Amino acid sequence: MLDLRFIREHPDLVRQAIQEKGERVDFDRLLELDKNRRELIRKADQMKAERNRVSEEIAQLKKQGKDGSAAITAMRKVSKEIKGMDEEIRTVEGKIREIQIHIPNVPHPSVPRGEDPSYNVVVREWGSVPEFDFKPRTHWDLGPALGILDFERGSRLSGSNFVSFKDAGAKLERALINFMIDLHVTKHGYTEVSVPFIVKREMMFGTGQLPKLEEDMYLVEKDDLFLIPTAEVPVTNLHREEILMGGERFPLYYVAYTPCFRREAGSYGADTRGLMRIHQFDKVEMVKFVEPEKSYDELETLLQNAEEVLQLLEIPYRVVSLATGDLSFAAAKCYDLEAYAPGIDKWLEVSSCSNYEDYQARRMNIRFRREKGAKVEFVHTLNGSGLALPRTVIAIIENYQTDEGTIVVPEVLREYMGVGIIK
Repeated sequence: MLDLRFIREHPDLVRQAIQEKGERVDFDRLLELDKNRRELIRKADQMKAERNRVSEEIAQLKKQGKDGSAAITAMRKVSKEIKGMDEEIRTVEGKIREIQIHIPNVPHPSVPRGEDPSYNVVVREWGSVPEFDFKPRTHWDLGPALGILDFERGSRLSGSNFVSFKDAGAKLERALINFMIDLHVTKHGYTEVSVPFIVKREMMFGTGQLPKLEEDMYLVEKDDLFLIPTAEVPVTNLHREEILMGGERFPLYYVAYTPCFRREAGSYGADTRGLMRIHQFDKVEMVKFVEPEKSYDELETLLQNAEEVLQLLEIPYRVVSLATGDLSFAAAKCYDLEAYAPGIDKWLEVSSCSNYEDYQARRMNIRFRREKGAKVEFVHTLNGSGLALPRTVIAIIENYQTDEGTIVVPEVLREYMGVGIIK
């Protein structure tokens, strides 16, 4: 959430952000309400000063043994007016907040400007697109043929866009999760956490999924709890309403594996075949809590951590800087990692690495002190997939397939899989 003072002092910048991210906000109404609120506070402060003056007058009259009834009556009148004024201020603040929570984060100046994904910028590419001496098969052909993906039974269990992994397919998922967690913990310095897969409404609001994306989420209505769409939600909320201390234990890096659940009600017409867009999927997520002045350097490091997973898997990929119109509601800047899948001949997003600056921290009231006695500041939060599994599995199946219809296991996964080939 943007600071109200920032909004007041940079109205043109905020108005531009609203437009660039395609949001609909009655921004003029918010500015009007804010002006009204400040005027009410000014009047209330004047009245409180008057009440204090009258209180002192009453005390003096009592000391002098004089009649203070008139002053007491006046003070009661002023107190009643102050109470009414405070109620009016709370009402106005509620109206301001209702608009404020729908204002998106302001894109960083380095973010490409453009209204849709066609304005995204490819920053760099890694690896070579494979060349086959046979026509590469798609994962939705090869997976079922090898008995490692079962789309039919997955749909039978839960409906369309659910899948069952079987035999070496299930083992491949587990191997990827363990490999990625081990890499991020032992080499990149993250602390592994295991978190609940169901969270309260305020946790979803804190990271910015609500109110905008509620229709895309799975809600347990009886308890008003949500199945998490990403580990970002519970992990970032671990420190809500806390003041963190700087020093040796800061910044904080966390990594977690969770299943993720997304209805994706707004994705009608999107490519949903095979593992392209399923409603339940596994993901390893990295989350950072950092000092504000270091957050963009931390974003680059976060991106490199995600890239190393693909490099060790030897999967060709590209880094894409998202344009303003493709940027999420809460993010100030985001890179996508897109792995190449030769069977379907597409670049597939396997990671999004985002800097939210203090936008999420304000919603969750996560602050820090640089040292004991220092002033309290809001942290900057970042997160990135390290990686999301469905499309990573697609990339492995399609890049490592052979003309015999088998799949070579990437070398870094063989100790986890216990085999070198899936057949």
